[in-house]
Amino acid sequence: MHTAAIGLRQLRPKAQHEALERARREQLTDDGKERYKIRAGVEETISQAVRAGIRRTRYHGLNKTHLANALTAAAINLVRLDAWLTETPFGATRVSHFAGLDLAPTA
Repeated sequence: MHTAAIGLRQLRPKAQHEALERARREQLTDDGKERYKIRAGVEETISQAVRAGIRRTRYHGLNKTHLANALTAAAINLVRLDAWLTETPFGATRVSHFAGLDLAPTA
């Protein structure tokens, strides 16, 4: 189900709701956290590839598109290798505008 408006709640069938609740509880376990570390790494790799422009290619045809994607992946690996060799620290996690607001009550 998809809701177009922000802030709307979804009503799911009972079986789907229970499966979602089980999955959320499982993510809180040590095993779930370990698996999420792997997923977080994969998500970062995908994000880096998207920022490098892998969604679109200037070439037509499967062979040329595959070559462009392979070269983009190789370039990303070179950037990561350089960061590892020069011991460049990871970038700081971005903070949303809302999270950056100081909402603490003032005395």
